Amino acid sequence: MAALKKEDISQEVFDLYDDYAHNKITRKEFLQKLSLYAVGAITLPALLSFISPNYVDSILVKSDDPRLKSETIHYESPKGGKKMTGLFSIPKDSETKLPGILVVHENRGLNPYIKDVGRRAALEGFVTLAPDALSPLGGYPGNDDKGRAMQKTRDRNEMLEDFIAGYNYLKNHKDCNGKVGVVGFCFGGWISNMMAVKLPDLGAAVPYYGRQPSDEQAAKIKAPLLLQYGELDKRVNAGWPAFEKVLKANNIEHEAHFYPNVNHGFHNNTTPRYDEAAADLSWERTIAFFNKHLK
Repeated sequence: MAALKKEDISQEVFDLYDDYAHNKITRKEFLQKLSLYAVGAITLPALLSFISPNYVDSILVKSDDPRLKSETIHYESPKGGKKMTGLFSIPKDSETKLPGILVVHENRGLNPYIKDVGRRAALEGFVTLAPDALSPLGGYPGNDDKGRAMQKTRDRNEMLEDFIAGYNYLKNHKDCNGKVGVVGFCFGGWISNMMAVKLPDLGAAVPYYGRQPSDEQAAKIKAPLLLQYGELDKRVNAGWPAFEKVLKANNIEHEAHFYPNVNHGFHNNTTPRYDEAAADLSWERTIAFFNKHLK
């Protein structure tokens, strides 16, 4: 059988995966419903393989890239009860202090894709930190399904405090100039929005398809926002009109982009939800935004 292509798969399959990935349905329910789309030559194992992340072939900046110094660091967790770990990356042989970017993962821990994003951002002239919210539970287990189940057991507000601690670690690092922004994806998009609520000195926030804060919380934001959404992501986009209204009413600097005909997770190049054109344009805008506000 020829390899499946994105155009072979109905939008309902992507929506179904989104429900599963965000704990709306169990794995058993996901597989049962996914089997309905295994028709003809398209088998259930082929569908499952196609929709699942492929980390082996998708990393853009390798862990041993000679242009970078990347290492695992540890910092205190205010809520998790154990030390947090994270991937710290900086351009090799940098002679000046650089602005910082905190990179926040999805709802499954610090997987290879998010580590890769941390390294990509560092190559743009930043010092970056990608923490692992699963650190108090032993860290990302090497499997997204297990990671998702682990992260579900943690309180999201406690994880928010752990990422804020990572922000403070980066802000005070000897190689950072004290100006720090945050970029986050999915759950990390919500964390990015909430860090903007909680941190008046945050340099900039770039939430990718993240849940929005409440109106009362949103009114407290001081940091400039670059908001990245996929047009087909109805679940997350439903919260945008109310959020936009508060941002405008309070004169909070922001710009929002809705990328046409793309799904939640369009930046993640390890899954078929990835859209190269939207991912590249959104990342170009992200780096330009950080260059403007942090350098």
